[in-house]
Amino acid sequence: MTAEGFLEGRRLQMARGVLLQCIMGGYPPARFYGSDDGDLALTADPQQIHRLPWSSQPRALAICDADELSGESSRLSTRGQLKEVIARYAARGLAPVVATELEFFVFAPNTDPTQPFQPPLGLDGRREDGHSAFSVSSNNGLRPFFSEVYACMAALGLPRDTFMHEMGVSQFEINLLHGDPLLLADQTFLFKHLLKEVALKHGLTVVCMAKPLAHTPGSSMHIHQSLVESASGCNVFSDEAGEPTAMFRHFIGGLQAGMADFTVLFAPNVNSYQRLCHPYASPNNACWSHDNRAAGLRIPASSPVARRVENRLPGADANPYLAIAASLAAGLHGIENELEPTPAIQGEFAVPDSLSLPCTLHAALERLKRSQLAKELFGNEFVEGYVASKTMELTSFFDEITPWERRVLAAQA
Repeated sequence: MTAEGFLEGRRLQMARGVLLQCIMGGYPPARFYGSDDGDLALTADPQQIHRLPWSSQPRALAICDADELSGESSRLSTRGQLKEVIARYAARGLAPVVATELEFFVFAPNTDPTQPFQPPLGLDGRREDGHSAFSVSSNNGLRPFFSEVYACMAALGLPRDTFMHEMGVSQFEINLLHGDPLLLADQTFLFKHLLKEVALKHGLTVVCMAKPLAHTPGSSMHIHQSLVESASGCNVFSDEAGEPTAMFRHFIGGLQAGMADFTVLFAPNVNSYQRLCHPYASPNNACWSHDNRAAGLRIPASSPVARRVENRLPGADANPYLAIAASLAAGLHGIENELEPTPAIQGEFAVPDSLSLPCTLHAALERLKRSQLAKELFGNEFVEGYVASKTMELTSFFDEITPWERRVLAAQA
């Protein structure tokens, strides 16, 4: 839209079906978004209008809500779903506090998708081989890129906490400061967009796939969650003596009850399950533990005022609005129904069948399709439309034969 049209308040409309567009560009049948495929109104959030600092021409980006023309939020909108979950907490006098940790890879340009990604050439003319993990030094030559990333984050008002080189080859992690869930979802979305745009300026490719390299750790988007009283700001996961509360237990119990049904909301792509089936501290389970990275739900070591639950299931490829909404909705379900969690696990452990999660996109879609809990929390229209769109993506994947199949199976009798 032109700046003039935007400032005049001209309404921007978009077909409802676009909210169910699959990643290849197609759409499920129209019955999933209204047979007429009528319009939605895109309503800009006045707090999320940003001049794009990496653009050589004056450009701005506005994060919008997708609203029905009658005024209510569209049930197909993931941002709208998150706002509804936050409102349900507010009705109980509670406010969720969230932080995201996003991992990503920085690669050289990859013009041939049949070839593996490669790290960029370093200052010494060689490609990184993984020895820089958690190191204070590197020769990867990415300092100009990250300098612009930091400058653009400051220009967009994205506060960052910590940043590090992660375990993978040319893999990095940034932690965004905790705050309001909607704000954190917006910031996570903006940060991923910023990364890709700045990378292109520097002749690089940023990849937020869950598992872009074989034999290498995948990329997560861990979600840290706590709850405070809206009036006092006190963390309701700890009592006055600093001990865990019943609400803390019920929140964990709700997550355990919902994680299997919601797995495909945290791991939305075929590639997501490459990360989960080769764990590298990417646990595919609903166990919980104090400071154990093998558990899907980890309670980080902290003071009572900072007691929180870390959901380690979401990948870097997850929709931040939907992943945060699903995690908080499951926790609230536990609070409303006073669900008790299983006993905490420590050390090495075997995952009981009751706490194992789907390990393929097909299995996760079948679980969501059958989930009455998901339909109660997100509505039939959203669940059915999401499953339809993701089923199209899975079908497209199965329309191709992989190099592994040609290499290994062609010679079989």
